[in-house]
Amino acid sequence: MTVAAPNGPGTYRISRVIGNNFVCAADENGKEIILRGLGIGFKKVAGDLVPVQKIEKIYDMRDPEKSSRLLELLSDVPAEFLDISTEIIKVAEQRIGHRLSENIYITLTDHICFAIERLRSGMTYPNHLLWEITNFYPSEFSMGLEALDIIEQRSGYRLPKDEAGFIALHIVNAEIDGEMADMVRITELIRKIIDTVQSYYHITLNEQSLDYGRFITHLKFLGQRVMQNRYTADDDFEFQSMIVRRYGNDFQCAEQIKTQLEQAFDIHLPAEELTFLTIHLHRLTLSMGIENEKE
Repeated sequence: MTVAAPNGPGTYRISRVIGNNFVCAADENGKEIILRGLGIGFKKVAGDLVPVQKIEKIYDMRDPEKSSRLLELLSDVPAEFLDISTEIIKVAEQRIGHRLSENIYITLTDHICFAIERLRSGMTYPNHLLWEITNFYPSEFSMGLEALDIIEQRSGYRLPKDEAGFIALHIVNAEIDGEMADMVRITELIRKIIDTVQSYYHITLNEQSLDYGRFITHLKFLGQRVMQNRYTADDDFEFQSMIVRRYGNDFQCAEQIKTQLEQAFDIHLPAEELTFLTIHLHRLTLSMGIENEKE
């Protein structure tokens, strides 16, 4: 989604009023956009004009379906929550260096709204994946902690550390453009794989190392392919056989991971994924000097 400030003189014709501070209009190409400005929807109806000087922000979503969902959300939650999530998303995109899936404008806005409602009601919602999130997605968790500061500055409410973990998951999810429920399962899948790797090699992985970070990144996208049933396509059987021969120890670990995933999640990794998992295991263990311990 593009979030921009209005530019130049002119007016927009309202196509739909969302609330006192949000309306829908059409851009110069006839595409529906969302306009935000103090009181621009107050006592307005479709067909009324809004001077550009009264518009504070313009939200332009590329996906019409997501635009419709955002409009529906804005009819139920206070407008300031979209502003808060927009600021958090802007910081996250600057840190990551690329755009996130625009679906995060919907999911994160909704989450922040209900997190603050729970806080007001004295309800707690523990994050049972906080350790995994902190260790598997440290950059995103750091952004989550920064998001708590933004939320406090804009709303006056300080959300607990568990919420930094939830926000981090929203950011990770937007990086791979998946579903939030899938992201929770992917995190559990990564935990299972890491446990299997440490048990198989009798090691404790260095969570601060570059190789560990690269391995987690591979697992994150492996999880995405699993959830979407869209696996890596590679029918180079000669290459696969060569990897098995050269990295037999790591291939045995990959096969053990495959068995664990089948038992825990009913996930069946194809041969192509086993090959790439073996390669990443080899890189990880090579850096720790334990490549041939079980061969």
